[in-house]
Amino acid sequence: MQSFLIFIDKLSTKVGQAFSWLIVLLTGIIVFEVGSRYIANHPNPWVFDVTYMLYGTLFMMAGAYTLSKNGHVRGDVLYSFFSPRTQAFFDLILYIVFFIPGVVALCYAGYTFAADAWAIKEHSSVTADGPPIYHFKTIIPIAGTLLIFQGFVEIVRCIVCLKNGDWPSREEDVEEVDVDKLKAMVGKE
Repeated sequence: MQSFLIFIDKLSTKVGQAFSWLIVLLTGIIVFEVGSRYIANHPNPWVFDVTYMLYGTLFMMAGAYTLSKNGHVRGDVLYSFFSPRTQAFFDLILYIVFFIPGVVALCYAGYTFAADAWAIKEHSSVTADGPPIYHFKTIIPIAGTLLIFQGFVEIVRCIVCLKNGDWPSREEDVEEVDVDKLKAMVGKE
């Protein structure tokens, strides 16, 4: 069972890391637009739509990755004082009552939006002659599906924690840099 959990974690991680490169593309397009607008005095109307779609794609496709790393925001004021079993109990209830129905609704609505957009080859109406957005709307049900997979993994983790009293391990990832520890390692304080 643990290998399946880690497999879904790795899938979420790989997808999140692959889509994280959109931030480089997004930055490049914004730098290009700033140069076009302020240096060449020639703004491009398509840039707003493209950056909007890139950021939306980045945000949606990072959801499962963030969930796999236990990185979503929660009320840690009380939560961190609970025992792992109590944390798992509350997490399990919240996943079943709110998360799964919400993400299923996201997938259903996203599929409907995407199907309608593909049917009419929808283009953005924000700018004149806007770029096509049906590809962008396809990301909604894909991201929702990845979130459901990761959500079921988190539900299994909650059940395992309720049985064992300790959280099962997660796939390792990059850790944030602790500046004080870094200084101590280098020998400078």
